Amino acid sequence: MLLCGIDVGTSSIKVSIVDAAKQTVLFSCSYPETENEIYSPQPGFAEQDPAHWWFCTQQAILKGNASGAYNPLDIHAIGISYQMHGLVVLDENLKVLRPSIIWCDSRAGSLGEKAALALGETYCQTHLLNSPGNFTAAKLAWVKENQPDIFEKIKHVVLPGDYIGAQLTGNLTCTPSSLSEGIFWDFKQNRISTELLSYFGFSSDLFPTIQPVFSDHGQILPEMAKSLGFNEYVKVTYKAGDQPNNALSLGVLEPGEIATTAGTSGVVYGVSDELKFDQGNRVNSFAHVNYQESLRRIGVLMCINGTGIMNRWLKQNFFPNSSYQQMNELASQAEIGSKGLIVMPFGNGAERIFQNRVIGASFQQLDLNRHQSAEISRSVQEGIAFSLVYGIELLDKVGITPQRLKAGLANMYLSPVFSQSIVNAAQIAVDLMESDGAMGAALGAGIGIGYFNSPKEAVAKLKIKRTIEPDVKYADETAEAYANWKNFLPA
Repeated sequence: MLLCGIDVGTSSIKVSIVDAAKQTVLFSCSYPETENEIYSPQPGFAEQDPAHWWFCTQQAILKGNASGAYNPLDIHAIGISYQMHGLVVLDENLKVLRPSIIWCDSRAGSLGEKAALALGETYCQTHLLNSPGNFTAAKLAWVKENQPDIFEKIKHVVLPGDYIGAQLTGNLTCTPSSLSEGIFWDFKQNRISTELLSYFGFSSDLFPTIQPVFSDHGQILPEMAKSLGFNEYVKVTYKAGDQPNNALSLGVLEPGEIATTAGTSGVVYGVSDELKFDQGNRVNSFAHVNYQESLRRIGVLMCINGTGIMNRWLKQNFFPNSSYQQMNELASQAEIGSKGLIVMPFGNGAERIFQNRVIGASFQQLDLNRHQSAEISRSVQEGIAFSLVYGIELLDKVGITPQRLKAGLANMYLSPVFSQSIVNAAQIAVDLMESDGAMGAALGAGIGIGYFNSPKEAVAKLKIKRTIEPDVKYADETAEAYANWKNFLPA
């Protein structure tokens, strides 16, 4: 049995075909070759076109089929991972009414703050586990307030993965996990929050059928099966946000286990069996992929918006003819601490760790006589790494204390400078796994179709490719560099 995993990322769409029995990837590819752009018509705005996600999804699947590495007729189930918190609004014909307001968009923060005051801090923290902030619910409120003509046409409110699933199957569903990441889910009542809907003036009819993450979300449409080279019996059997899905792909399912990613954004994600919340709303809690009312599994997420996107910005504007590997090699030529050059990477919208303030990215202490290309490249990687270490400290304040991290051997973790900077500054080892989001989505599909009896069984054969331990030889230098970096954090 083969399984297809689709990862709807910000930069591209990745598709992986997995041999279910061996839990190994037969083929992976991404589309487009160049990274997708984020449309920002005003400061703080961040949008992408869902129709373009769907186009890229089809192209990635067809690209994989053309490889000859597998027979697409052997694919039995599809799983979808997607960028979290994005707002997709559809009419009665499932047509997109406006571009998606994506995860790093900041425009709705003030509406979320007003909602938190009206609903009350106690209710938000104990029922929603979060302030509405600038999450999906607040983004929908922005459309209602600023684009009433569009709001009146909305028949369906979904997240990015739900939209891709509907394009494949013609069927709309959502899950407690997706609703929780939109801050629509009431954990105390185990239903959509009627209090939040009442405050914003949203009808519950806007939301599709709610069902488990691992379940039958619809059979592929005959015309889609023909177009994509699949059998007509193929079903979508799993949908999850990228960070819960990434945790699944790394085998992070139970309390005490910690996943981390460093793609466009950077995340440290722990699992708890308690309804945890942060008094300062700097880290956020959502229903994990294996969440059940009778067996609570809460994903506690610390997110830095400006991680890999900062490194991409550096490449596009200063090293356009270099590969990321060449940039990594350049960074390794500079000394720890980058000769005092500090980078604050917070230039991708409002940062939750600063209570939804827009901080902006910056270089600090730039010395035109001392800092060359190697220091610039290293300072960006150190700034990103140190921001994640700072986030780990915030997680510790809500009772999530990592003893060890798990990450996919991908994105920023391909850089020895970045990886060692995190490990040395946090004094925590990281296991780099042979896995990624698209593979996790495929394994999730295997759970949803019943091939695997449990999430734990689905990831039982995952392999550790490399382990990075703290290097005592450089511990003091890294600690000094991290302390210097923290001096420039906003109050």
